[in-house]
Amino acid sequence: MTARHHPSDETLMAWAAGTFPAGPRLVVAIHLDGCRRCRDTVAGFEAIGGALLEAAEPAPMATGAFDALMARIDAENAAPEASTGNRTPIRPTVSNVPTTPDGLALPPRLAHHTVGRWRSLGRALSWSRVEVAGAPDANVILLRIPAAGAAPRHGHTGREFTQVLVGGFTDGRDAYVAGDFDEADETVDHRPLVDVDGECICVAAVEGRLRIHGIGRLLQPFVGL
Repeated sequence: MTARHHPSDETLMAWAAGTFPAGPRLVVAIHLDGCRRCRDTVAGFEAIGGALLEAAEPAPMATGAFDALMARIDAENAAPEASTGNRTPIRPTVSNVPTTPDGLALPPRLAHHTVGRWRSLGRALSWSRVEVAGAPDANVILLRIPAAGAAPRHGHTGREFTQVLVGGFTDGRDAYVAGDFDEADETVDHRPLVDVDGECICVAAVEGRLRIHGIGRLLQPFVGL
């Protein structure tokens, strides 16, 4: 199924310009691997940026800038994804497919980063920390919620970028399925509710902190969000 929800043009423009922080940049990259529409949009932004650079006056390069660029390219390099369906995980197309400890296939982008084991918080959800290569302060996690389960109601002090890998959920704003991308900011307060016909697994990057409401706030110290 073709994704219905995509990163905003502002997000894709920042991604193309290389100005996005490492955590959100990784989550957007996972979406791009499976979304030709967004890859085409990014290519357009990159072409505009290239034209502007051609017209700009040359400036001296900072010491170590080229090595840093090549290291980031190595960390983010991965093959594009095949198309996905509503109930089908994003299927990698490379041989070194990263998996969770229980064998769940993950997007190839995560092969270049460290994915921790699943940690359960009761029956409500499981989570796994993603340590982003070269960015120890990035706040990226995998979330796994069973069918008909729900994440705690929460707001945000910064931006939250979520890519759905498996299953789907609704949150009062819209419905999201595998391949969809969701952006939330300080204006959004929601409670994602997973569809009844299967679990939902997402990868999310969080800037700032979540404002978790009710008893769910007791989970916050364990997840670190």
